[in-house]
Amino acid sequence: MFHFRSSKLFVVVIVVLILATSAYAFAAANTVPASKAGEGAGAISGYTVSNIVYTFDTANPSNLTSVAFTLDAAATNVSISVTAAGTLSACSGGPTNWTCALSGVTVTNATSLRVVAAQ
Repeated sequence: MFHFRSSKLFVVVIVVLILATSAYAFAAANTVPASKAGEGAGAISGYTVSNIVYTFDTANPSNLTSVAFTLDAAATNVSISVTAAGTLSACSGGPTNWTCALSGVTVTNATSLRVVAAQ
């Protein structure tokens, strides 16, 4: 009788080991691509804006149609505002020379030039 129990126990242990090994084999078959993660810090510096040129509407010189300027370093996204309301107008060009179209801006409403630029 003792021999029969140990044989059953041996068979159960073997079956458990086979199942555990096959589960490990399936788990080990996964492939995960390499990836990166991290944290860092860097200085944020401003741009120097130069060569500012305002273009007036030829039909009505009291309206501005665009502003062009040069940045001292390359940028990829640039917008400007020239009114107190601060509505931003997108610019085109780059990486250092930009032109920004304006619509409905009069010379009287143009109170400042705000340039928003990012690398």
